[in-house]
Amino acid sequence: MDAARIIDALGLPDDARVDKKVPKKLLLEQGAPTAADKRLIQEGIEALHWIAALKPGNVAVPVFRDEVRAYTELAVAHAVLRPKARTARLLELIHRAIPYPLALLVTGDEGVLFSLAHKRFSQGEAGRVVLDGVVAVERLGDGDGVEAAFLEALALSRQNATDLYALYQGWMGRMIALTAARLTGIYGVSASVEGDQDRREVLREHEELIKKLAGLSAQAAKEKQLNRRVELNVEIQGIQKALDALVVRLKG
Repeated sequence: MDAARIIDALGLPDDARVDKKVPKKLLLEQGAPTAADKRLIQEGIEALHWIAALKPGNVAVPVFRDEVRAYTELAVAHAVLRPKARTARLLELIHRAIPYPLALLVTGDEGVLFSLAHKRFSQGEAGRVVLDGVVAVERLGDGDGVEAAFLEALALSRQNATDLYALYQGWMGRMIALTAARLTGIYGVSASVEGDQDRREVLREHEELIKKLAGLSAQAAKEKQLNRRVELNVEIQGIQKALDALVVRLKG
């Protein structure tokens, strides 16, 4: 899969298209607080293209404002990374540098990535916006069944048009649905933000248990005492049952 296919899936209106190259100077000034981060940007990013700017005037979706955040515009961009670039850190830096909530496509050693991150007002610096939570990332591969369903669900015409925050949250919910579908084999979008939050919590628990399972399995493989190995295997079986139960919850 290539970035162009994902951009097409978004169904962006022609008058929202920008199609301009973003100078690295902007990233260096806005998203790189340390010398090390500046080196990552200089050495790791081949190009950053601003694809579209979604505003009330071109998508017919109102702005959103409250005491936490203001979503007056959404940006869509595509970054091309050089080989061996530190992808995760660069994703964060790009999201931080762009002042608007960003739908970011990244092409690099890890294939094609799609990422989102909510923004909020800084509590320590007036007039500045910061990331609100972690950067959500999914790698898109050969466009199998669940990925095809995800792309179909991305279209602007399928999002909640209450306001730009709801629209962006709709994309976030579709990413959560894709993560869940990789475990269940079934792609389905939650009917509410609360459903997305519940699903995200189940996925967090699943990820933590997977890490714990890997550690116990490695420990059991090295354990020489039979009794202790039996104890570890019992614990491993319990974690596997818990994982199965979480997958069942994701299907619900």
